[in-house]
This record gives sequence, structure tokens and C-alpha cells, in this order.
Amino acid sequence: MQETDNRYEGVRRDLAAIFRWSSRLGLCEGICNHYSVAVDDAHFMVNPFGQHWSESRASDMLLVDHDGNVVDGAGEVEPTALFIHCRIHCGLPQARCVLHTHMPYATAIASLDNGRLAMCSQNALRYYESVAYDNDYQGLALDSSEGDRICLQLQGKSILFLANHGVVVTGQNLACAFDDLYYLERACEVQVLAQSTGQSLRIVSDEIARRTRDQFVEDPSYAQCHLAAIHRILERECPEYAT
Repeated sequence: MQETDNRYEGVRRDLAAIFRWSSRLGLCEGICNHYSVAVDDAHFMVNPFGQHWSESRASDMLLVDHDGNVVDGAGEVEPTALFIHCRIHCGLPQARCVLHTHMPYATAIASLDNGRLAMCSQNALRYYESVAYDNDYQGLALDSSEGDRICLQLQGKSILFLANHGVVVTGQNLACAFDDLYYLERACEVQVLAQSTGQSLRIVSDEIARRTRDQFVEDPSYAQCHLAAIHRILERECPEYAT
């Protein structure tokens, strides 16, 4: 075990908080799924293989280079995490944060034939023209070519629905990416519930969808406040997450 690099203490703490909160929301599956944050152009922080998100601590996070070597921390990188996150960080430098989950409602939509996020709720409108769809499921992402293929689908978009699989959400920082992940799942939940009635969805016009999307983009402070609130709750209820 190497000595923890204190330069990244804030990133480690934020990641641990988001993992704990995601577990509470039921966004993970067992010990699977992974989040990463680029700390510079050659390294990113990611969760270790074999750990449930509900037990994540700041000191557990691994600092990894783009060759998959753990350069700080104790543990291993789950193979699909390496091939998905490394290739996206390499291919899309603007994607400083990469979140991959099999969260239930988004994955339900990804499991439909030609499943799409419908512009039928206010939460969905924030993603207008930001979502890509990979319709070619190829099994587990166990090589660089699959990671590169996923990365290619994200060109010009921040969110990717992976058919028969789950979603990838990217962002300029962890707070913004997680805020998008959270509200994406809420939008998908509303859509699934609305579709379950058997009635037609009320789709918002392109003009209104675009205007509403721009209103969301204008104030990024909501994401930072969301993360700060998560920290406050965890500090009261399970302060060991930050250790």
C-alpha cells in the first residue's frame, strides 16, 4: 500500500460521498458499476473492485494512470471500469468526470426496443440534445476497443444510453455530473410511470425544450449545493466516509 497522496483529498472525499449517496438511492448493483474523476491529463480517481458503495471511504479511492496502473491506493480496478473510464478520459478530455451505472429506470428505458428519453417532463428537458444512444450491445466491456467504441458514441454529447446495459453520464466536474445522473434517473422514473398508464406521453415542443434546457444551464450553482447538502447529511450520519 502506498501513502495516500494528500493533493487529492477533496476529490477522494467527494467521490466517497457520492458513492454512499448513490447506494442509498439504489443506483448501484452489488459491487458493480463505477465512477471516476480525472485529476490531471494522465490520471483519474476511481473506486476499487470488490467494495460495496455503501462502505466507501475517501481513503479507499484509487489513483490510476491511463495504462491501468494503480499509482496511489490499495486495491484493483475492475476490468470494465478500466476499459470504459480510461478510454473516455483519454478520448474526451472535457469529460473530467465519468459515471457509469445500471440504475433501474434509465436501464429499463435502455432495455426497450429503440428506447429513448422522451421530452415529456421538466427533468427530461435539461437533457435536450445532450443524449446519445448506443444500440449495438457487444457484451461486457473487456477490451480497449469496446471502450473506444463507447467513447465514440459520446462525441458531442454528455450522456449515453447503452442498449441492454445501462447509462454513462459525463461532466466537467463531479458535482455537475452527479446532479445530471440524479435528475436523469428521476426523469426516467417519471417516464416509466407515465408509460405504465398506457396513455400517450405529452411531448414538449422543440422550442420550449431548448429554452428550458438553456435555463438549466444558466445556473450551475444547484449542482454544488446538491453535493454540499449530501456532505452535510453524511457528516451527521456516517462521518467515517470522509476518512
